This record gives sequence, C-alpha cells and structure tokens, in this order.
Amino acid sequence: MRDTAASSAPPPHLPIDVRLMRSGANVLLVLVLLAGLVVLGTRLARSPWFNLREIHVEGEVAHSSAESVRRHVTPLLQGSYLTMNLAQARTAFESVPWVRRAEVRRIWPHDLVVRIEEHRPMAYWAREDTDHLLVNTHGELFEVNLGDVEEDNLPTLAGPTGTSLQVMTMWQALVPVLAPLRQRIDRVVLTDRGSWRVHLDRGTLLELGRGESDQIVARTQRFVQSAGQITARFDHRAIEYADLRHSESYALRLVGMGTTPVAVRAGKGH
Repeated sequence: MRDTAASSAPPPHLPIDVRLMRSGANVLLVLVLLAGLVVLGTRLARSPWFNLREIHVEGEVAHSSAESVRRHVTPLLQGSYLTMNLAQARTAFESVPWVRRAEVRRIWPHDLVVRIEEHRPMAYWAREDTDHLLVNTHGELFEVNLGDVEEDNLPTLAGPTGTSLQVMTMWQALVPVLAPLRQRIDRVVLTDRGSWRVHLDRGTLLELGRGESDQIVARTQRFVQSAGQITARFDHRAIEYADLRHSESYALRLVGMGTTPVAVRAGKGH
C-alpha cells in the first residue's frame, strides 16, 4: 500500500531558477525557428524561380497593342511574383497613354494578368497657349498624342478648371435641340462668369447666357422653334449671331444684315 501511494504522488516542484531556464530555452528555440523561417521565406521570395515571366493583357485595347503595353510597363515593375506591390503595378499600367483604368492580379506561379479599360474620346478640351487635352465618356480629361485620335469631327469644349463633365453634359443636351438648324456644334464654352456660348460649324455664334442646364436648353429650344420663321422672311439667309440672354426676346443677326430683335411670347418666338 505504501509503494502504491508513493508511486502515485505528484513529482516535487522544480526550483524556480530551473523552470525559468527551461522557459527561456523554449522561447529562444521558438525565436530561432521563426528567424529561420523568415530567412527561408525571404530567400524563397527572391528566388529566380519566382521571377515574373509573362504579362497577359486583356480588354479592348484599340490604341495600344498588348506588346506596347508590356514594353512600357515592364521597366516600371518592381519585385518578383511574390513581392510585387499590385497597387504600384496598377499605377504603372495606368501611366500608359490611353489607359484609363487597370485591374491587376497574379496567376500562380509566374504571371500577371491585367485587364485594361481605355479612354474613349468624346471631345477636345481647349487650353490657352498649349495643346488641347481630350475629354472621355466620363467627362474626365486625359492627355495623349493628338495625332493618334482617329475620331473625326470631335467638338471642342472649354471652361474653368474642374468643369469638363459639366461642359460635356451641356454639349450632349444641346446636340438634339440644335439639330433642326442642320449645323453641327463645333465648340461649347463656359466662361469664367458662368455664361454659355456655342459655335456652330458654319460660323453661327449663339450666346446662351447664364442659368441651370434646363433653363439653357429651354431657352435654346424657343430660339430654334422660331429661327426658321425669321430666316424665311429674308430669303433663308444664314444666321451669323444670336443673343439669347434675355428671357422674353433674343437678338438675331443674319449674314449681310444688321441685328434684329425678336420677341418671345407664350414659350415660342414670333
């Protein structure tokens, strides 16, 4: 009975210094193992086996070939497949001319796939004393070699800094309104004082004045509805200038003639 009781008794507690020594040894062992894993991981990440081997370009690329995109971006990419910063890689791809947005992802174990969205030009944006910019379908400005623009008859827009979307939206609203005049909008200008001015491709200048978009459109519609009646009285002479800045009338100048005031009543010109 004594032997059994003695064998089941718990072992005596180790001295505290021995226990501290063992704990310290365990912690040290764990640190050594972690350091070894870090070194191994770093060497593995830098291994030539993980060097980037291929960049796959997807999306509709009309102005830049996949090869030209790779040639432009490859010198800008840093790191291997494992260490590359994808946000920085995206910035590099978006620095390519005509590229509006890029989405970059890894394909194990050596490749990158980038999906590209190009700018689609809608208009030129005029700048003083320097080349024009372009306005894309989102109303954003971008800069490329203008000789690469294939679209014909793009209008020219102009306005204060930060108004490209506003001016493009006004141009789009006025296109169907002015269509009965059988002239294409050549230029839309928003002045620093908030006044709108439109140049048509046959030389007609329209002063549309200030106001909200719907006010400008309504004012222009009234002018278009009555302009044909006025020109018919004068052998359909071309309109050289129209001042629509007054709510109840507008001034009209025909080619070879002086300025004529025209009253507007009940929403229509007479």
